[in-house]
Amino acid sequence: MNLPETPSFSLVGKRALVVGASSGIGSACAVALAEHGATVTLAARRENRLAALKEQMLLKGWIANTLKIDVTDVKDTAQTLENNEAFDILVNSAGIAKHSTSEDTSPYDFETVMETNLRGAYFLTQAVAKSLIAARKPGSLINISSQMGLVGGQERAVYCASKHAVEGFSKAMAIEFGPSNIRVNTICPTFILTEMTRNTLKQPDKRAWIESKIKLGRVGKVEDIMGAVVYLASDASALVTGSALLIDGGWTAG
Repeated sequence: MNLPETPSFSLVGKRALVVGASSGIGSACAVALAEHGATVTLAARRENRLAALKEQMLLKGWIANTLKIDVTDVKDTAQTLENNEAFDILVNSAGIAKHSTSEDTSPYDFETVMETNLRGAYFLTQAVAKSLIAARKPGSLINISSQMGLVGGQERAVYCASKHAVEGFSKAMAIEFGPSNIRVNTICPTFILTEMTRNTLKQPDKRAWIESKIKLGRVGKVEDIMGAVVYLASDASALVTGSALLIDGGWTAG
């Protein structure tokens, strides 16, 4: 009897681009990929933070470099990627939130959120895929979405709209790019303690409501995302595409 072999989680020899790497979930994803052997390009607008993260990663003996990318500048992002060798892995963690009731949403807030979370994410994913197709290489493209891409949330109508749209285009791109062996998936976290959520989680009533919705009874940490991103980036998920990997502590189960 021949026993099956577990597919490798190793990322040695892979080039990974992590956009939104200057803080929070993006930084954690960059660390996880580098720890498993990938050469990681840290990308964001805040170059000073990228430089600090790079130095810490180099001290660990990992391979990292930096690249300034503002996903809201679609033309410049596309040009930057055209000038670089194709990336085997994309993790797009660039995102913003402007929370308000639906009644109070301003056109400015709507457009600002959509410009980054939807338009920027769409054309970044497109640009990385086009480079892979031109190079005739397979790839794994991962968009950091949200549980709010599958359900609704109070004071989050615009954010929910943007993340529902990310879920939609990621599935459509998975269908289109599948014949090129390019996989497209999303990771959908619940509330993770980061700079973006800190103000919300400091409010006792809101934190209590959030924790009551999470069946495991706690908000997430960036470490809760790290195993998932390695899985989706690696050969361990070779047949996974068009999927949303929920890391929500059971929020959407009930």
